Amino acid sequence: MMSAERGAGANTLAAYRRDLLDFAGHADPSKASREEVRGFLTGLSTSGMAASTQARKLSALRQFYGFLYGEGIRSDDPTQTIEAPQARRPLPKILSAADLDAMLATAAEDRTPQGLRLTLIVEMLYGGGLRVSELAGLTLAAVRTRENFIRTTGKGNKERLSPLSPAAREALDAYLDVRANFVPQDDKNNRYLFASRGEGGFLTRRRFHQLLKGLALKAGVNPEKVSPHVLRHAFATHLVEGGADLRSVQTLLGHADIATTQIYTHVARDRLTQVMRGAHPLAKAVKKTR
Repeated sequence: MMSAERGAGANTLAAYRRDLLDFAGHADPSKASREEVRGFLTGLSTSGMAASTQARKLSALRQFYGFLYGEGIRSDDPTQTIEAPQARRPLPKILSAADLDAMLATAAEDRTPQGLRLTLIVEMLYGGGLRVSELAGLTLAAVRTRENFIRTTGKGNKERLSPLSPAAREALDAYLDVRANFVPQDDKNNRYLFASRGEGGFLTRRRFHQLLKGLALKAGVNPEKVSPHVLRHAFATHLVEGGADLRSVQTLLGHADIATTQIYTHVARDRLTQVMRGAHPLAKAVKKTR
């Protein structure tokens, strides 16, 4: 139902499966009572699990029991009166323009096939705001266009247009010239942009993380600050700081709800406040008087 009727993507389906199996280790899902669901959530809280993760697991159970109730498999919904744990949404981590410049410059120094691939990865994550799952799933057909955008498939199998900057276009052309180095010998018809000899025929999300952290280390950037999603956050934050309207940023990121996009206004505002306090003459004068 989640796949056919709601269009949930493979990653969403896998996450729901993990959450339901986790609960199945606590109680029989087909017979579980409201008290058992509460007990499960209490156990998660006691273990120190983040409130956001607890809320996600409860959401999976609500979807599941809503389905059972709707299909007449159960006559009640044990999650109906249970409140989700409240969590303050943390501000996303971002990289400074200087950090990104350092990483791009370091990648550009390596003209090997691996270096050309890494340059393209950074250009597409930061220049296009792609999710790492979207990057991993990109096909050759999607990038064989002379337009300034490429079509990507995001959450819920929804398609959107992602920008392809001139720098990313140049990096793409350079990488395509050496892509054959990464294609398995027995998979000449490999359709993925980032082909790999690993299982599945494409670079995994974990491998993207490893490559970026290795690049950060070489560039003198703290690897703990770097991940594919951090580059996506930087893309959005720098757009907002540059004056882009939220609706446009929402479209570029593929957010279903603009409330998700609004968090970048807080990040931009906090950074601008810091700049003002550090650079504005009146702000400096106030500091001296104190």
